[in-house]
Amino acid sequence: MKTKIVIVGGGTAGWLTAGIIAAQHRSENPQTQDVEIVLVESPDVKNLGVGEGTWPTMRDTLRQIGLSERAFLSCCDASFKQASKFVGWTKGKGEHYYHPFTTPIGYGTVNAAQHWSGSVKDSNFENWVCAQGTICERNLSPKLPQMPEYAFNLNYGYHLNAEKFVSMLHEHCVGILGVNYLQGHVANVTSEPNGDIATVVLATGESIEGDLFIDCSGFGAILIGKHYQIPFISKQHILFNDTALALQIEHACDEVPIASCTVATAQKSGWIWDIALQNRRGIGHVFSSDFTSADEAENTLLRYVQNDPYLAKQEITPRCIKFIPGHRSSFWHQNCVAIGVSAGFVEPLEATALVLIEKSAQWVSEQLPRERAAMTVLAKRFNKLTLQRWQEIIDFLKLHYLLTERQDSAYWREHQQPESIPESLQDALTLWRTQAPGVYESDQRFELFSSASKQYVLYGMDFITTQQCSGAFAKKEAILIDRLRNETRHNTEKLLSGLPTNRQFLHKIRSS
Repeated sequence: MKTKIVIVGGGTAGWLTAGIIAAQHRSENPQTQDVEIVLVESPDVKNLGVGEGTWPTMRDTLRQIGLSERAFLSCCDASFKQASKFVGWTKGKGEHYYHPFTTPIGYGTVNAAQHWSGSVKDSNFENWVCAQGTICERNLSPKLPQMPEYAFNLNYGYHLNAEKFVSMLHEHCVGILGVNYLQGHVANVTSEPNGDIATVVLATGESIEGDLFIDCSGFGAILIGKHYQIPFISKQHILFNDTALALQIEHACDEVPIASCTVATAQKSGWIWDIALQNRRGIGHVFSSDFTSADEAENTLLRYVQNDPYLAKQEITPRCIKFIPGHRSSFWHQNCVAIGVSAGFVEPLEATALVLIEKSAQWVSEQLPRERAAMTVLAKRFNKLTLQRWQEIIDFLKLHYLLTERQDSAYWREHQQPESIPESLQDALTLWRTQAPGVYESDQRFELFSSASKQYVLYGMDFITTQQCSGAFAKKEAILIDRLRNETRHNTEKLLSGLPTNRQFLHKIRSS
């Protein structure tokens, strides 16, 4: 029996979801195709266009959808992302640390952080356990040009032009994967007697029926919000930022470096993101309107831009995006699933927007219900998992703020007040004061942030774990870690001498 899926909304959420499901359920013979996908997109809704940083998961997603990496890099002005670089978060004096995509030495076998936290700290944590911070500082590529698509020397994701990415996905989904595309504004929703959505009705009067409806309509949340009235849970008492000012600025010339990481620079009432593509940079200021005005935030952003010699001099007017940080109380209701901004939205500090779309779409694709009774069971499981993921994201983002030593503004001081810290995070901090996060940190099979990520942020921000490793077993571990560190130093030297810069790699891709 064929299942008809109706996706309401395009953008990155709609087209990624369509591509992931269509690729998995595609059949060479239309007669045996078990899934039909229709994507309905309003011509009046503009793509948000600021989700331009991805995780390494995107490599697998693009490969599974069937896209060439070379074509993707060229078509989407894309560049490599190997880490997030946090500038000024600890003391506010220009210091920095990295959260790389490569795990620490011996991860899964030995917990190097337990030894580093009790050792003489001869370098910062990520350099002690990983080569990637050093590679990022030199703006180097994570791979050699002769390597196969999606292969790597160092784990990586991408920076991409969101509008061009949507266009590429649209063309591929319709032309190759067989997704049916309709353009029109959803004016009405009709219901079955049991409360399921029966059809979405366009302004033209055309009705589109389906078995499963996926809400990718962004802040409008046409199905999950307007139709089903599923409550939105604000998390602004934990994560204060509620406004973003976004710019896109050309490089000063074709030879300027292309950074291999997303740069997040702390400001008095928020932070500035900086994402380098092949031809331009996306720069924006995320801030809390309770602690600064829009004019002050814009001045802060413009000073950042004007002080950068690698940016072109051009007339710029920031685009303002207002939001309430938080998520729905449930994400799958009746026969409707919310994916993307319609499900929830928080600041882009760790680029969680696209990975949540990927993970949600993959789950739905893998668990696609074949009977209505099964859908009820799957909805409960999806809601439980997705709620856990949102709680995990909120805790992890909050961790970046509460570890700071900055006392230069009320914004940073308020982030450290106990009432703004979730109990789950307070419990974790109590544990981490005596033992470093390890592989048994979580009992979740599908956690987003591993203990490695927590280590990079904790020890990047000078958190102190007091427990000393001792005993015969600890000595054996220390010997192994010394060997692994020597291998890391040797590997770093090889990479530094062999890897091209991002710009050199991408130029070679475009010219070949």
